[in-house]
Amino acid sequence: MIRANNPKIKSWVDVPEGSDFPIQNLPFGICKINNSEPRVCSAIGDYIIDLAKVNDLAYFADLGLSRDIFYNEYLNDFMALGKGVTRAVRNRLSEIFDADETKWNSRELQQYILHKKENVEMLLPIKITDYTDFYSSIEHATNVGKMFRDPENALLPNWKHLPVGYHGRASSIVVSGTPIRRPKGQQIPNDSKQPVYGASRLLDFELEMGFVIGKKTELGDTVSTQEAEDYIFGLSLFNDWSARDIQKWEYVPLGPFLGKSFGSTLAPWIITLDALEPFKVAGPVQDPPVLPYLEYEGEKNYDVNLEVIIQPEEGEGKVVCNSNFKYMYWNMYQQLAHHTVNGCNINVGDLYASGTISGKTPDSYGSMLEITWRGTKPIQMPDGSERKFIADGDTVILRGWCEKDGVRIGFGEASGKVIPAHVEHLIA
Repeated sequence: MIRANNPKIKSWVDVPEGSDFPIQNLPFGICKINNSEPRVCSAIGDYIIDLAKVNDLAYFADLGLSRDIFYNEYLNDFMALGKGVTRAVRNRLSEIFDADETKWNSRELQQYILHKKENVEMLLPIKITDYTDFYSSIEHATNVGKMFRDPENALLPNWKHLPVGYHGRASSIVVSGTPIRRPKGQQIPNDSKQPVYGASRLLDFELEMGFVIGKKTELGDTVSTQEAEDYIFGLSLFNDWSARDIQKWEYVPLGPFLGKSFGSTLAPWIITLDALEPFKVAGPVQDPPVLPYLEYEGEKNYDVNLEVIIQPEEGEGKVVCNSNFKYMYWNMYQQLAHHTVNGCNINVGDLYASGTISGKTPDSYGSMLEITWRGTKPIQMPDGSERKFIADGDTVILRGWCEKDGVRIGFGEASGKVIPAHVEHLIA
């Protein structure tokens, strides 16, 4: 067992019941503390741990870390040290904050290493070197196929043979809390053959999980499903915002473009695969059998409860989705194996998204497209208003957590408020 995962450990730091960040979590992120320069941090309870200061105080002295590794605006350099080092750091943090551990004087120095979360600004945790989005939920793909193609043949012929993906836009991925401006673009009105230009009317969220690469390969190399775990540093919540009307007009024949690239929201915390080890579960049976390079052994899915809330600018919010990451037909180990099977090289900081995570029932669908079935079944909000898609002023909040043996490992939030499209000046 990884020391930090021991469910029996209790911290001397007060961790409220139901917190995302017990001592068994210890995620990694980037923050500014009281307007400081960016630095690497972790979290426990309602506190942010300043890892730069922890290192300055020699708590990691025997781990061979440079002083500047935590004075960094991204996690990339830290992740690149390898899992042997990052695991040792997380285990050491587990010792430092263990209520039964006596060899560290951390209580006496807590004023230097712990900060209330309200005094901390969380930043984008990684420098995203590249970004790929997959399409790996069979329920989501089937629903979309029923809506837009033949209901009797909802899945395209290749779908059960490979994890479908496309290359997305890294530059427009932003940290939770960043507003998302309603995009503009071409759309095709119903019963029309000519496109029009304007602000998207069918703005949607997509409930996804992202995984982050912590180990690079060279061009021509491949990563097997057995090796993939060594390359994946951790997971984070991800909202791949979508403009369905723009997407509908543009996606044939080359797939999503402007309907996706206007913004995606990443949570500020990367939860390590180490912390998620106890929550591995079996995935769905894959039928027909996959090709040998996509075969895998053991449990490769993760039991992560997921929730989506729509919070209007005023009034009460509403939970519109309860789903789970374990539903994914293609797991992330298969996704990485497929991504590299042609020799495509990967880099530290690459981000890969799962694709929309939907379950079998309407309350578990991971997008408004499915929840309202293309707007034909609007949801009722507590204030009496309806939502077919996302309105200006709405904040979409994604949450996720695992629970087992009395331990709850949370992912924080990925939230974004929709602000109106830019008003353009007419040109005579």
